[in-house]
Amino acid sequence: MASLVPGYEYDIFISYRRKDNKHDGWVTEFVNQLKGELESAFKEDISLYFDSNPSDGLLETHDVDASVKDKLKCLIFIPVISRTYCDPKSFAWQFEFTAFVEKAKEDHFGLKVKVPGGNVANRVLPVQIYDLDQIDKKLVEDQLGGYLRGIEFIYKSAGVNRPLLPKEANPQDNLNHTNYRDQINKVANAIREILDGMRNPDFVKAEISEFGNEKKPPPKVKKKTKLISRISVIIILLIAGYFFITDVLTPSKENTKSIAVLPFHNYSDSIGQEWISDGLTEEIINHLYKIKSFNKVVSLSSVMTYKGSNKKVPEIANELRVNYILEGTYKKNGDRVRITAHLVDPKKDRYIWQHEYDQPYNEIINIQVDIALQIADTVKAFITGSEMKILQNTLSVNPEAYNLFLQGRYFWNKRTKEGLLKSIDFYERSIAIDQSYALAWAGLADSYNILVFWDWWPAKDGFAKAKKYALKAIKIDPDLSEAHAILGNIYIWSDWNWVQAERELKLAVELNPNCGIAHQYYSELLDIMRRNSEAREQIDIALQLDPVSPVFYTTSALYYCNEGNFEESLVAGLKTLELNPDFTKTYPLCIYSYLRLGKEKDAVQILKRSLLNDTLTANYAAVIEGIYEKEGINGIFTWLIGSELMKPNPSFITIAWIYSVMGKKDETLDWLEKALNAQSSDLPRINNYIIFSKLHSEPRFNTILDKIGLSEYRKKE
Repeated sequence: MASLVPGYEYDIFISYRRKDNKHDGWVTEFVNQLKGELESAFKEDISLYFDSNPSDGLLETHDVDASVKDKLKCLIFIPVISRTYCDPKSFAWQFEFTAFVEKAKEDHFGLKVKVPGGNVANRVLPVQIYDLDQIDKKLVEDQLGGYLRGIEFIYKSAGVNRPLLPKEANPQDNLNHTNYRDQINKVANAIREILDGMRNPDFVKAEISEFGNEKKPPPKVKKKTKLISRISVIIILLIAGYFFITDVLTPSKENTKSIAVLPFHNYSDSIGQEWISDGLTEEIINHLYKIKSFNKVVSLSSVMTYKGSNKKVPEIANELRVNYILEGTYKKNGDRVRITAHLVDPKKDRYIWQHEYDQPYNEIINIQVDIALQIADTVKAFITGSEMKILQNTLSVNPEAYNLFLQGRYFWNKRTKEGLLKSIDFYERSIAIDQSYALAWAGLADSYNILVFWDWWPAKDGFAKAKKYALKAIKIDPDLSEAHAILGNIYIWSDWNWVQAERELKLAVELNPNCGIAHQYYSELLDIMRRNSEAREQIDIALQLDPVSPVFYTTSALYYCNEGNFEESLVAGLKTLELNPDFTKTYPLCIYSYLRLGKEKDAVQILKRSLLNDTLTANYAAVIEGIYEKEGINGIFTWLIGSELMKPNPSFITIAWIYSVMGKKDETLDWLEKALNAQSSDLPRINNYIIFSKLHSEPRFNTILDKIGLSEYRKKE
C-alpha cells in the first residue's frame, strides 16, 4: 500500500525491540488497536509497516542499509520506547531509529514539521511503555534533538512500572490514571495532526534547532526569480522611503522577546504547599533565563510583588514592560500534581498557548522544563544546543534533593536572617542526598554571601564558606552563571582581587545575560575601578531585568551620588525606601544627598525615619530633634559616632564616613587606616566614593589604595 504522499513507501513505520513483544505480544496488540483507531480517524487508508517477527540483526552477507532503506521512507516513525529499546548496539536503534532521524532531516519535510495551528511536531512519535532511567531518557532526547514528548502507556503503582494493558484488572490502582483506549486515541490524533501538516499545500518546513542542529540553507532560486525579487524590494524601499529609514534606526519592540512569569496560584488544600508553587514560578524563570534569545526575563523578586494582586495582565505587562506574560495554577493532591499554564499576549489580552499537566509529583521537574520549552517554541525563541543541554541537565536532579532545594530557595527569598539560616539547612540536606547538585552548592554560597552583606555573619568566615561552596558548584557545572557571580563578588569584597573578579563577573554575565545579580555585582566592580559609564550601563541593565529590586535602586543611587548628581541619587534612594523601608543601607545616601542639596532639615527627617524604622533605635528619634536644635547637624553626627562606638562590632567605614561629611580629614584617615588593618570588606568603595573625594591628594589615603591594589585605578579619572 502506497503512502498518502507520493514518493514515500509508508505513512507509518512501527519500530520496537523483539523482547518487548515476545512475552505477551504487547506491540502486536498495540498495532492492531491503532489500525482500528486509524480507520475511524481517516477517510483514506493509512499504510503502516510493522514487522511481526523482527530480528535484532541481519546476516553478515546482507546489506543492512539497503534492507531497511525503502521501508524507512515513511512520513511518521513510531518507536515503542522501552528499557531494552534504549540500546545503541541494537538493530532497532541503529538501523531504524537513528537511520530514520538522519534521513528525515535530509528530506523535503525535515524532522520537525509545522502542524495546523502553528505548533511544531516531531515526525518521530514515541510510544513509551516504561518510565526510563535518566541516562536512557537523555539518550533518546539527544537523538530526537529535543525533549521526549511521547504518549505514555505506562502502568505505575507501588513497586510497579510496566506497560499499560487494554484490560486492566485494577485500573483504579494506576497512579498515572491513564486509560489504554484513550491513549490509542491520542496516538491516532497525533498522527492525524502531523499528516495534516505535511499534506498542507502551504507547508513550510519548521526551522527549529534545539540541539544546535544547523538550519538547512534555503533552496536555490533561479536568476530570473532573484531579479524580480530584487526589483520588487527596490520599489518597496522607494515607496517606503522615510518610514523604512525610521524603522532601521528604531529598534523593533515587536521582535523583543521579553516575558514575566507571574506567581503560580496555589490551589492545594495545604498552605504548606506555598513553597512549591513559588518554587515552580522561580524554576520556570530560571529556565527561561538560560535561553539567551529572550531579551528580558523579569526576576522573581519583581513578579512576586504581584502575588495576590487583582491587576489585569495588560496592566502588569505595561508596568514590567514585557511582551508576554505566563500565568498558571498549581494543585497537589496526594502523589499527583495538576498544573495549568497560560501564555498571554497582553496587547490582545488572549492566550497564545495553554496546557494542563496532570502527572505524578515526581515529574514536576520535567513539567517546568517543558513549560519553558513550549514558551520558547510559541514565541519562536531560538534555543542553542548548549542551552538545551543545560536544560536537559536539570532533568537528572534527584527529586528529593530538588524538593529540599526548593524549600531552601523559598526561605532564601525572604532575605531575613532567620530565612537565610533556614535556607542553609535545606541546602545542606539537599546536598547530603545529591552531592553533584550544583545549584544547591551555589545556593549555599549565596546564603553565606548575603549573611555577610547584612553583617549577620562574621565576614572572614562567611566569605570563606561562600568561596568554598561557589568553587564546588563551578567544578560540578562550569556553566553555572550564579556561581561565577557569587565567586566574582567574593573576589571583590574579600580577596580584593580585581583582575580575577572581572574575569568571573564578565563570564557570569556572558553565561546568563538575564541574571540581574551578575550585572549588579559587575557594576560594583566597575564603580570601584572608577569606570563610571560602564558601571551605570550594568546597573541599568539590572534594573531593567528587576525594576523593583531595592538593592539595584540603592546601587544606582550610589552611582548617581558618585557622579555628583544628587537629585537623581535622591530619587533612586527614596524609590528604594518605597519598595523596602527596611533597607537600611539606603538611608545614609539619602541623608548625604539632602545635605549636598542644602536641605539639612530634610536630612534630619530621613535620619529620624531610619531610627523609627528599627525598634532598637526608635526611642532615639526624639533625641535627634533636641540635639539638632541645640548643636546643629554636626551635633547629630557626633552623637551618631558615639552610638556606633557603643556597638559590639562598630563599623570603621561608617565612622570614617561621618567624619568625612563633617570635614575632619585626620579623623577620617585614622578610621580608614583602622578599616584597612581590620580588612573591612567594604573598604574598596573609598576609591570612587564622592564622600572621600577631598582625600585624593592625601598621601595616607593613597597608601591605603596601594595596599588594597587600587592605586592604578586612581588614574582613571
